[in-house]
Amino acid sequence: MDPRVREHAQLIADAVDLAAGDEFLIKSEPPADDLVTALYEVAGERGANPLAIRTNRSGRAMRAYLNAADESGVEFETPAHQRALVEAADCHAIIRGHENVTELGDVDPDVNSAYEKAHGPILEERLGHRWTLTQHPTTANAQLAEMSIESYENFVYDAILKDWDEQAEFQAQLVEILEDAEEVRIVSGASTDVTMSIAGNHAINDTDSHNLPGGEVFTAPVPDSVSGDVHFDKPVYRRGREITDVRLTFEEGEVVSHEAEKNEDLLTTILDTDAGARRLGELGIGMNRDIDHFSYNMLFDEKMGDTVHMAVGRAYDDNVGEDNEQNQSAQHVDMIVDMSEDSRIEVDGEVIQRDGTFRFEDGFEG
Repeated sequence: MDPRVREHAQLIADAVDLAAGDEFLIKSEPPADDLVTALYEVAGERGANPLAIRTNRSGRAMRAYLNAADESGVEFETPAHQRALVEAADCHAIIRGHENVTELGDVDPDVNSAYEKAHGPILEERLGHRWTLTQHPTTANAQLAEMSIESYENFVYDAILKDWDEQAEFQAQLVEILEDAEEVRIVSGASTDVTMSIAGNHAINDTDSHNLPGGEVFTAPVPDSVSGDVHFDKPVYRRGREITDVRLTFEEGEVVSHEAEKNEDLLTTILDTDAGARRLGELGIGMNRDIDHFSYNMLFDEKMGDTVHMAVGRAYDDNVGEDNEQNQSAQHVDMIVDMSEDSRIEVDGEVIQRDGTFRFEDGFEG
């Protein structure tokens, strides 16, 4: 076994504060068995009680289930046994590691959306516990990233197994700027110019806890404040299908028009899931410079330096100030804007990043 797998397992355990007596729920796919094995070993050393189950977001079994349910006209309900399992666990690790990244590509988008909506309460429950989401390098994910498996393994571990204390200090400089800010404006080229209030909401320094890899600073817009146009010029890979060149127009916080060059029907289904899916739940700014290759994996791509991402759908609890509204939705779909050229981020009218360089970095030109 690659020794980096064991190091990865230790980092996951630290991220969820795994301790003696913890009921530890691990969701994964068969290609990630090496990492699951290492996690069981770490759990044994710490006196925790691990249980590994198959993730319900990918794989042949999920495709078979969703297509059969569609043919039978099943109306999805929140499964009580799965909810009880999540409620009973103290901490959770969700491991991505695909055998086939397009396995769900021929499932009706409306069926996927209905399934996710029914499982929304389970997601809400898990987010109230200790949890982390990570990636095990697999051949399928390497192919999607157009990399050899060796190069992809190095890419994954370089992004995850790094000096997180140093990264936290770097990102803290942006947190300080955003924490007491009122308004953010994102401008990129001629097609993106959007403003939003973040007044009263909190900026989170994401390092080595909920996401592995971390490497972003993110906050939540005030739901009805978002106004303008956004061109997400990086592809979104969702449910085994690629959505490209997404363009959204916001008025009073709501998406009032949308288009995509490819798979616009899937984008429409996402936005139509519920009322909250047409509002922004997150504004994130990528700061992990070890992620320098677009890989069609949002867990990594949203952390890339020189990028901004915005998520339609649910806002995270920790971002929302006590007196502010939290956007609620069964969706949370991140989309990326390349900020490396002809771009800027303004905070309360002051440019704090231009062409991917922050004002606290060498080479910044205000």
